[in-house]
Order: sequence, then C-alpha cells, then structure tokens
Amino acid sequence: MANQGFTSCQLLTHLFSSLEDMNDEARKRFSLYLTDKTLEDFPPIPKARLESHKVTNIVEQMRDMYGIVDSLNITLFILKLMNYNDLARRLDQKIKETHLGGKEPESRILQNTIQSNKDVMMRKFEHISEVTMKGGTQIHLDSIYTELHITEGESEGVNEEHEIWQIENTDRRRRHDRKIKCNDIFKPLPGQRKTIRLVMTKGVAGIGKTVSVQKFVLDWAEGEANQDKDFMFVLPFRELNLIKDDRYSFHTLLIYCYPELQHLQAPEIQDVMYKKSRIVIILDGLDESRLLLHLPSKEKLCDALQESRVEILLSNLIQGNLLPSAFIWITTRPAAAKQVPEDYISQRTEIRGFTDKQKEEYFKKRIREDQAENIISHIKTSRSLYIMCHIPVFCSILVTVLEGMLVHDDLEEKPKTLTEVFIYFLLIQSKNKEKKYEGRNEVDREKVLESNKAILMKLAKLAFEELQEGKILFTEKDLQHSGIDVTDAAVHSGMCTEIFKEDAKFFKAKLYCFVHLSVQEFLAALYVFYCYVSRNMKALKCFISRTWRVSLANLLKAAVDQSVKSQNGHLDLFLRFLLGISLESNQSLLQGLLPKTKGRSKSLQKTSRHIKKTISNNEKDEPSKIFVLRVFKIKTTKNRISTERAMNLLLCLLEMKDASLHNEIDSYVKSGDKLSPAHCSALAYMILVSENVLDEFDMKKYNTDDEGREILIIAVRNSRKARLHGCKFTEESYKAIMSSLQLPNSHIREMDLSYSDLKDPEELMLCSALLCPSSRLENLSLKQCFLHHCDVLASVLSSGSSNLRHLDLSENDLLDSGVEILSTGVRSPHCTLETLGLSGCCISERGCEFLSSALSSNPSYLRELDLSYNHPGEAGVKLLTARLQDPHCKLEKLNVDHDDECWLKSGPQKYACKFTLDPNTANRKLLLSEGNRKVTCVVEKQPYPDHPERFKSWLQVLCREDVSGRCYWEVERSGQMVYIGVTYKGISRRGFSSDNYIGGNNKSWVLIYDNNSYSVRHNSISTAIPAPPSSYNRVGVYLDWSAGTLTFYSISSDKLTHLHTFHSTFTEPLYPGFGVLSYKSSLTLCEI
Repeated sequence: MANQGFTSCQLLTHLFSSLEDMNDEARKRFSLYLTDKTLEDFPPIPKARLESHKVTNIVEQMRDMYGIVDSLNITLFILKLMNYNDLARRLDQKIKETHLGGKEPESRILQNTIQSNKDVMMRKFEHISEVTMKGGTQIHLDSIYTELHITEGESEGVNEEHEIWQIENTDRRRRHDRKIKCNDIFKPLPGQRKTIRLVMTKGVAGIGKTVSVQKFVLDWAEGEANQDKDFMFVLPFRELNLIKDDRYSFHTLLIYCYPELQHLQAPEIQDVMYKKSRIVIILDGLDESRLLLHLPSKEKLCDALQESRVEILLSNLIQGNLLPSAFIWITTRPAAAKQVPEDYISQRTEIRGFTDKQKEEYFKKRIREDQAENIISHIKTSRSLYIMCHIPVFCSILVTVLEGMLVHDDLEEKPKTLTEVFIYFLLIQSKNKEKKYEGRNEVDREKVLESNKAILMKLAKLAFEELQEGKILFTEKDLQHSGIDVTDAAVHSGMCTEIFKEDAKFFKAKLYCFVHLSVQEFLAALYVFYCYVSRNMKALKCFISRTWRVSLANLLKAAVDQSVKSQNGHLDLFLRFLLGISLESNQSLLQGLLPKTKGRSKSLQKTSRHIKKTISNNEKDEPSKIFVLRVFKIKTTKNRISTERAMNLLLCLLEMKDASLHNEIDSYVKSGDKLSPAHCSALAYMILVSENVLDEFDMKKYNTDDEGREILIIAVRNSRKARLHGCKFTEESYKAIMSSLQLPNSHIREMDLSYSDLKDPEELMLCSALLCPSSRLENLSLKQCFLHHCDVLASVLSSGSSNLRHLDLSENDLLDSGVEILSTGVRSPHCTLETLGLSGCCISERGCEFLSSALSSNPSYLRELDLSYNHPGEAGVKLLTARLQDPHCKLEKLNVDHDDECWLKSGPQKYACKFTLDPNTANRKLLLSEGNRKVTCVVEKQPYPDHPERFKSWLQVLCREDVSGRCYWEVERSGQMVYIGVTYKGISRRGFSSDNYIGGNNKSWVLIYDNNSYSVRHNSISTAIPAPPSSYNRVGVYLDWSAGTLTFYSISSDKLTHLHTFHSTFTEPLYPGFGVLSYKSSLTLCEI
C-alpha cells in the first residue's frame, strides 16, 4: 500500500508539472476541453468549477472527477488535441518510468522485454483465419474486424438462459445497456470511481470473444490503445488444459507460454515486473476449461515464483492473492460464468454480437460489395438465418455458403435452417477441393460427396469421439486413432483446412482443432447418423447402451436424453444437427455420404412427442397447453430439466420443422396466463423464425407487463397487422417499431398505435418510417394520441413516397388549426389517401373550409370522411356535401352525425354522462348513499326488498342508465378490492360462478383495483396494468359503443393517463357496474 501511495503521489506530481509548463492562455484552452463533450468516454466538468484556471484548482477538479490515472490519460489526450506533442511525450515517458520504478539498468531490461512482448503479441494476433470459399486464408485482423456490440452488465438470469435464446434478446437489451468499446473494458464507466481489476465477459459460442481479445491485444501492441499497460499475456484455457498435471510458478508458466520473458531472471527485475508493472492477464474461454478451479482457494499463493498446480495458480490469480495489481480479463460462454463468484468480479460485460448494421458491414468487408448486397437480400428473406447472423462465426460460414451458391448459380435452393447451412458448407468445400486439387469441376452433388467420403467420415469420427470426451484440441495421436494421416495431402486440402486447422499459439507440440466448435458438433451428428444407417452401431456403444435392433426413434430419444443431462450444454448444437439430418430433405442433400433415404416420418413424430414430454416432465402425454406451460415455467429442480435444455429442445423442434409448435404456443397465449419476460423472449423468437407471416400481431393478447411488451415488440416485423393500441412504449421501443416498417420486404400493412401519448420524437420517427421506400404501410390508426398539430403527417401525405390509404386521427384535439395543416397534405397531388377519420377532433366550420378546399384541389382519391362528433355547422356541412355531390370528386361517404357545439371541448370529458346507482341491483352488503351515487361495503345487510335483478352473491351494483353511444364518466375510489366496469343487462345475478361477476364472462368488462395495483378482466382472463404512481384516486371511463372501445384512465390534476382499452363488438346497451369487496371500501360517481 505504501508503494501504491508513493506511485500515486509521483503521478500527481507529473500532472502538476505538465500543467505548470503551460502558459495562462494554454491552461484556459485546456480547461475548455474539460468542460466540453469532447471527452466522449468521460463526463465534462461543470464550467462553474473551472472558473479559476490555477493549476491547483484544475488538478483538484480532475482528480475528484476522474481519479489520478484517468486524469493523466485525459491530459495526454487533450495535449495531443492542442498539438502540445512534446509535452505529451514527456508526460507519457514520466508515467512509464514511474510504473517501472525509475531508470535503473533493470528497468531498461524490462523496457526491452516489454517491447519484445509487444512484438511477439503483434505477430501472434495480427492475422485471423477466416472461413472462406477458396480455402484457408490468413487475413489481417484490421481489414476484416467489425466492431462488436459489447455492453456493461448482463441480462437477468444469465446462467439460467439458453445461449441461443440470448441471441434473440439482443435487440431488446441493446436499448437498455451502456455500450463499451473493446479497448475500454478496464476503464470505469462515467460516474464510477472504482478500480476495475477483474472483468468477466460472457457471450455465446462464436459471438466474438476470442476475436475481441485478439483485437484488444493487437491495438495495444501496435500502440493504438491502452498504452498505460506494460505487459499483456493471453492464456487460453483450451491450451492450459494440456498442462494441468504439471507444477509451475506463475513466472515459469508465463515463460513456458512466452519464451521472450526468459531473460527476466534477476530477482530485482522480477520484483519490478510483478509489483510495479501494469500487467494484463487474459484467461480466454473459461467454458473450455477442464481445470478444476477452487474459488476460494484453500492453498493461498502470494508469490509469482511459488510453484503449484496450474488450477491453484489461476484460482489465486482470480482471487487477487497473486498479482493483486494485475488486470484480469476472463471470457466465457454463459453457462460457465457462475464458476467465478460475484465477489471477485469488478465489472461484468457481455458481447452481444453484430447489430443489423454491423452484419452488413461485415459482409461488405468479406466479399465484393455487389455480392454482399445480393447475399444480404437473400439472408433477409429467412428470419431464422438473419437472426442467427448476430453470431460472427455463423455469419462467416453463412456468407461462405451463399458466396459459393452465387458462384455455382444455386441460390434457388438457399438454406433456411442451421443444419442446411452446414450441409451446404460441406458441399461447397468439397466442390472447391475437387476443382483446386484435382482439376475437376464436378457439379453433381452426390458424386462430389462420394469422392470425399473417406476423409470426411474420418473427420466425423474424430469429431464425435472427442466431443464425447469434451475435447476440442487434438494431438497427432488422436488423429491417427481416427485413421487420419496428418501428412496426407487430403488433410491439408482446401476443403479440410476450412474444417480443420493446426492450432499451436503457445505450445511446441502440434495441436489441431476444428475451425469452430459448431463444425465439430455438426460432423459428430453426421457420424452418429451415418453409423445408424450403415448398421455400425458398435461404434456408438459409448453413446447408446443398446446397439442391436435400434430404431431411429430410439436413437434420437437417447440423444435427447443425453443432451438434457448435460450441465454445460455441450451437446445442444449436436442434438439440433442430429435431428436436422434426420429429415428426409437433408438426407437427400447428403446423398453420396449416406445410403439411399427412406421414409422416417413416424420416427420423427415419436421423437417430437418425446421432446414435448421431456419438456413437460410427465410420463403421460399432456395437452398442448400444459406442454407449453412447462416450457415457459421450467425451474432447475430434482425432477425437472433446466431452462437452458428446455429452450434448446424448442429449437430442436424448429430444426425438425415441427409445425405443431406454433399452434401449441398460441394455445398457451389464449389461456391468459401471465407471461414473464423470459416467456416473451420465447414467443418473440418463435414468431420471428416462423416462415409463416402472422396475419395479425395484437399486443393486448399477451398478458405481460411493460418489460414483456418491450421484448415482444420485435416480433411486429413478422406480421401484416400490428395492433399496438394502448401500450406504454419507450422512445427506444418506438424506434424498434418504426425500424420494422423500414425493413426490406416489410410485411406490415396495417398499424394501430391508438391511445398512445405520441411526443415529437415519436412523431418524427413515424414520419421517417412512412417516408422510407421500404415501408408498405397502408392503414394507420392514431386515435386519441394527444396530437395537436399535423405537420409531420402533412409532409408524409404530400411526399409521394407514402403508401398510406387509410388514416384515423379521431379523438385528437386537432382544432381547426391542425386541420388546416393536415389539409396541405390532403390537397397534394401525391396524396392517395382513401379514408380519413377525424371524429371528435374539435373541428368547426372553419376546419371544414380547409377540407373542402383540399378535396377540390385533389378530388381523385378520398372516398370516406368521418367528421362525426364535431361542430361543422350548417355552412360546413353544406360545403362538404357539395364535394359529395361533385361528379369529379371521388368522395362517397360523409359522416357529420352528432353536430353540436359541445363537441368543441377538448378531451373525452365532452362526452360526460350522469349516472345513478340502481338500488334494485345492489347486493345487500352494499350501502348506497349521496343520492345513489356512492356505494360502500358494510357488514350489516341492508333491508333492500327482493328483486329479480339484485346480485345475491357478488358484492356488485349496476347503474339505472344504459349506454349505446359515446359516454364518459369518472369514479372516485376509496380502499382496496374495488372494480369498475360495464356489462350487458343479462348478466346472471345468483351464485359465485364466472357468469355472475363483472369481467368473468363474455358479457362484461372490468377494471380492478387491489393491493395498490390495477388489472383488467374480460371473460375470466386478467391482465395486470402498471398504474402510474398517484396520490389521486379517480378513474375515468370512456365508452365508444359504436367503435367497440372501452377505455380506462387514471386521473390526477385533471390529467388523463391511459390505463387500458378493450376492443370488442358490442351487441346490446351496456350498464356501468361496480364491485366493492372490502369492508369500508367505496366507489363514488363524480360530478364532471
């Protein structure tokens, strides 16, 4: 601690010295940078704190805001911006000398070793092996690297969530998490003052964890970033596994991996290196570790020269006993992240892969732009593949496949599932090998695979046997055991270098691995199926206990059962591939490797049933609703499989193209059970990957909260009609909605955003989306969206690029001024609007003049105009009737019903109606008072006379007056367990069944207040509503009987906040009804 204090004091002195070397004018400029947003990764210092340009004040403000280390980094950055390069260079040198302990001879040795370490790391990491169509290629990382989406923190339930599922959640998560640049993972976030020692970065297989490590190290070695760090060492777990039985000190372990350190033998140099140098240790691929980490470690090591087993060294390094001042970065797949206790982790980050924009950027870097555009458009036609392209490795394989199909003019048969992608990958590599090494341009698929069968099946055998052992790195001995001669030209052919490669970054012995774990899992699945159809079941004795007279259904059942037992999911993709290969269509693609196919549909049906039973965890078949219920409510218990495995089984059903899955999910949704965010993720994924476009996506069908709705919103893009009325979306959610309209080949033709509080940003986003050439939206409903001006919509209508045909702006207080602006769009010759709804928009005769003029200028399109519940007056009606009768005008239907001056008032309050409670319907434990306008729950039975309309069991009462038009009323509540609704008169009055209570049947609709929260109910299906916090207890109810809408509002200070809108088709007059179930609670009809 004393050394650390001394170092901090020296660093502070360097900061003082650098500022003192500036003149007053330079310090003013320096201060100006500190108060500006130039420092994008750091918050600006308020100007008031830097009014004094004295050195002491500047240093104090910087130290308090950023800490000493970041203050120096910021100073270096600003000095370079100011072109004070000499001063920056001197400061940088002083910082390094302070960290290295001065200019002694050992320091110079150490400095040379640092440069040697940088040179070695640059050579090791400047190139990357890319999966390409033309054979194994080493490409400079900077030429292909596409910035990945890395965020602070992790999603809730990280270790309980299937990693493929995490890919599907990326769009939603990006809207809430702070993005972190790869090179900044050890920098505190804005507002943080803690030191970041250990960073845990998780991400699914192939998402770019190792490439991020590679880029991080390369930028450091090239002098582009993190120059305050002296050493960087990457220790991949897959290679540390090979030395697990040997004893090392941490110093000798580093020398073994990095021989350039062998000159650091002098104790004083080692002391400077491990105690004063800034070292970064990167432990890559914790999920691949076969070492048993002991955290906390029973054996404590504090000396880098003390020997122990490798796993003990690593455990002490992670704990901070060993090299406590070192920076540690651990990367892992999600399932293994829990091996490191939370207490040791300074910051968690998550790699989310490519955004949609980054996918396209990657494709354009990989191949010619014209090919990239073609491939991008093809990928977008298959939602499942486009979503999977969040994973860079999958992106790489897929672009290789589609590039090959372009070359062979074979895009008509483009793959649509994960299995099909990998089959085509195998085919393309085989064709390339034929052409490159044998001079043949064989196009017959079956002949190509047949000529490569020997080497492919040897590789498949190796993949299977080593996957069973959990091995992903192999020695020559492992290869020979599978009959592979590493000197054989076939192994080093263009085909096999794409599937197989040498991997020996740190060890002298040659090691081999598949280009990616997913390739190994695919070949392992191919081998299992090949053994089955070839009747070579003895080769699978380690996989299935019974090897004689095994049916395909039994084989697949065994695979499913083994997969769900896996703790880390190492068989997840293998199972998906095996089930995918079992499809006859995929076996046809593999002719040449596999014997002739025969119908196996019954076996697949049995497997599908077994998967559903496995998820349901019941020996007997269960109804589909129960099956999906189990999927969504899995918990890791003694008798139930984990959520990870359950989600993978869902994906297996998709790989099998099991069409029943979507029906079963729909059945679950219709049950009305509450959907958690995890459930919504599952639903969104199923909707997105379905090749069938939803006719209608109605958000109100899904019983979930605001978070769940934000997750589900991405599914809108796979629907024709988007019903999003009454949802409380964030600005980021609106971005997702509008991006769905702008997708190439967008399916959305109709969208209902009614009862949303649209602010200016949302209106501008809507305008941008509607003006996009990709948008095909024809029908837009914006009823009661609190719109007051129509500039945005007018510009859309007059643009010529909009496809809008039907627009409903009813119940917005547009006034005549808003209609004037809207009319500028309607009169444009580019406007092709056919119906326009302006009911209840506070429009007078003046507004009608604008509309009439617009119709005269552009008479060719508008057919229907709704101006009901406005006040056009006699003159306004006459003007518009003239347009209706004009033979040159296409107007066919004009609605000016309910013409009255009272409708010029704003808000739904203009439809206020007066009600009284009907004593003949009141339950005897309800007391009516205040002129039959208040109802209170009491203990004593009231002496009401017998009446056939009285509620005998439920504590309910109806109003005398019915409603069959537009009507608004307000109710004051007191206490808990109260509800407000409407019902047909025919609701049953006796008994406690659902037919008797309001909201329990298809004859009634209700808003319930209980336990300080709201919910709504209709036909016994409840939906929770996150009510806004309010000290007011008033609820507004607006019924538009003709339109079939019933809307509830929370009221505070005369401001209406939308709670919920029911949509239905009312067939009878409705009666307001109330329920008061708690003693002393009450409801009161209010005067408006």
